[in-house]
Amino acid sequence: MFTFHIGPYFEKFVLWLQDTFEFLFDFIKNILEGSIEGLESALNFIPSILLILIIGLIAWKVAGKGTAIFSILGLLLIDAMELWPDTISTLALVLSSVIITLIIGIPLGILASKNDIVDKILRPVLDFMQTMPAFVYLIPAVLFFSLGKVPGAFATIIFSMPPVVRLTNLAIRQVPKEVVEAAIAFGSTSKQMLFKVQIPIAMPTILAGINQTTLLALSMVVISAMIGSGGLGKIVLRGIQEYKIGLGFEGGLAVVILAMVLDRITQGLGSLGKNK
Repeated sequence: MFTFHIGPYFEKFVLWLQDTFEFLFDFIKNILEGSIEGLESALNFIPSILLILIIGLIAWKVAGKGTAIFSILGLLLIDAMELWPDTISTLALVLSSVIITLIIGIPLGILASKNDIVDKILRPVLDFMQTMPAFVYLIPAVLFFSLGKVPGAFATIIFSMPPVVRLTNLAIRQVPKEVVEAAIAFGSTSKQMLFKVQIPIAMPTILAGINQTTLLALSMVVISAMIGSGGLGKIVLRGIQEYKIGLGFEGGLAVVILAMVLDRITQGLGSLGKNK
């Protein structure tokens, strides 16, 4: 049997990208770094108890009283464990990554729903992105952006993008043909069709994609602590490296609480979309 290793070719390709597009990676790094640090500073400026109450109020509005109580008690526990600064660092990185992912992913999903050729091209790319082990994304991220929060955000954006692209595409394709035909009969333009008919009807499924993207982003942000992104992932990593079981458990518990809060709030947004 012959042998063939694709790894060296991939390495050469990545190094070529690094050398050729260094100016672009520097530009992206500056944007990501500024947005993450700006959001983190804004969240840190708000006193922890006030921010907890704001999150609790948002949870109450979109997901009900039970979620609001759980959010407030869970976040108060995180604050009591002295993990609030790390939680804010993680939350800022997640929110920044998710916003950028949605800015890229939702238009891609819309484009794929309108064009079968784009859909066929995107499908294997999304399969590749979704099945690739999370740790592998850290390698090119470090090569392009060195260590820190920026490579963590870059890896998170790539890792968490497939659900929102797929579900946006699926949601718009599943809008009933009768509704589309009725809108055409009333003289809707393509733009009116998209923003006033298809997206409103597809919104619950799109919000489900946003929910999945947010949770994938949180999981990747925790993993990216291995390349210096900090946050709660750093606490978990310290617990493993230094064999501090209690510290690792507290860090893991804080991640679980934050994940559940984000999950319930984004699910609540999906329920609101269905009700509308």
